[in-house]
Amino acid sequence: MSRREFESAAASIVDALGPTRAKDLVGLLARERSREYVLTTMHVPAAQELLTVFLDAKDRAGVADQEAAAYVRGYIAGWTRHRDAVSVQTVWSGPPTAGVPVRATAQVLVEVVHEATEEFVAMTYSARVYGPLVSALRAAVARGVRVDVVVETHAGAGGLLSGPEPARAFAGVAGVRIWHWPKEQRSAPGARQHAKIAVADGRVLFLGSANLTASGASRNMEAGLVVRGGTAPQRALEHVRELQRRGLLQRFTDSGS
Repeated sequence: MSRREFESAAASIVDALGPTRAKDLVGLLARERSREYVLTTMHVPAAQELLTVFLDAKDRAGVADQEAAAYVRGYIAGWTRHRDAVSVQTVWSGPPTAGVPVRATAQVLVEVVHEATEEFVAMTYSARVYGPLVSALRAAVARGVRVDVVVETHAGAGGLLSGPEPARAFAGVAGVRIWHWPKEQRSAPGARQHAKIAVADGRVLFLGSANLTASGASRNMEAGLVVRGGTAPQRALEHVRELQRRGLLQRFTDSGS
C-alpha cells in the first residue's frame, strides 16, 4: 500500500507543479538534496502541502531519491502527452448544491495563476483587492511569470464604476503590468471593456461572468468555464497580445485613463 500511496502522490505533485517546476523537483531528487532543502527550494504555495505528502510517501515506501526522480520523470512525460487533450469544467460562485460536482470560482482563479510558468493574462471589468489573488500574482511574478491585467477605467465606464480605479486592486503587486482600452480607441460611444478571462501560458483558459473581486470570486452567483488544452487558450492569449501590439490596449496610468 505504501508504494501505491507514493505513486499516487507522485502523480499529484506533477499535476500541481506542472512540467517545468516538476523538472526542478527531478533535479533536486537526482542530486539527493535533503528534505528541508527540497521544501525550501520548491516553495510553491499552491503545491506545498502536496509536496510534503509526496516526500512523506516516498520515505514510507522506502523509495530512494534516484528512483523517485525516475517516477516523477515518467509522470511528467505522461502529463506532457496529454497536455493538448481538451478538458472543460464548469465553474460557479455562490451557493453550492448537494450532489452536483462543480468547481468554485475562487479556487479555480488562483489555480490558473499558479499554473502559469511563463505568462499570465487576465481581463476584468471591475476589480477590488482580493487577498488570495494578490498572493498568487505576487508568487507568479517572483517565479518570473510575465503578468498582464486588462481593466476597465472610470473614464471608460462613463460613471458606471464606483470606488477607486480598478487598477488600484493590483497596486500592491510589483511587476504586474496594467492595461486598458482607451476611449479614443473605442469604435462607438458607450462601449465597455467587459471581458472577464484569465489565461495561463496559452494552455489554460478561464472565462465567465465573474469580475476580479471577492464578490465575483465567492459571494455573487457567477458562472464560467475552465478550458485546458486545445486551441482556445492559445487563441485567447494571441488575441490579447494582438490588441496590445496594435495599440487598442495601452498601458494604464492615472493620468492616461
